[in-house]
Amino acid sequence: MRIVLVGPPGAGKGTQAVRLAEKLAIPHISTGDLFRANISQQTELGKLAKSYMDAGNLVPDEVTIAMAKDRMEQPDAENGFLLDGFPRNVSQAEALDELLQTEGITLDAVLDLEVPEDEVVKRIAGRRICRNDSSHVFHVTYSKPKQEGVCDVCGGELYQRDDDSEETVRKRLEVYHTQTEPIIDYYKAQGLVVTISSLGPVDEITQRALEALKREKAENK
Repeated sequence: MRIVLVGPPGAGKGTQAVRLAEKLAIPHISTGDLFRANISQQTELGKLAKSYMDAGNLVPDEVTIAMAKDRMEQPDAENGFLLDGFPRNVSQAEALDELLQTEGITLDAVLDLEVPEDEVVKRIAGRRICRNDSSHVFHVTYSKPKQEGVCDVCGGELYQRDDDSEETVRKRLEVYHTQTEPIIDYYKAQGLVVTISSLGPVDEITQRALEALKREKAENK
């Protein structure tokens, strides 16, 4: 299957992308991973992206699209892929359509993870990270440490990242509503959008997504 994953910050896209890609035996193609890989390998696209980033500028759509094109042409993506973080706006969605058309392939579904805005704020603003090891993550509601402010794993101090503050989260949501959310209507016009609730245990959300994608595939046969 060829899938685009969309949803607001805090919807659990990263978690579900990895799980769904594994279940469907397709590569998970994340914009963040694409940038990191190209920059670390010092590809021409990576050098170009880094020049924009070092200057404090946004990387142009055409660079992101070129990276995605290169990745989707790799052998492991021949039978499908799951795009996470791309397309990020309607112009990127249009470019993706053109790209796929030249390859004679189409998207199977656009999976929209729906979550109430207040829940997004609660999920992100409640995160606490260990200063010693950022992979140690806790939550003031969902995954409390045994001792407040102290990492269960190493005893390091837990803190809230600046970009996890409620004010920053609400700004990120505004950007999502303005830039990314319009692609949902764009893909609805093509009959590709499958919307599921991103509330509940992680396993349940994964199963919900797989069932919805299965129905979509059967209906479009």
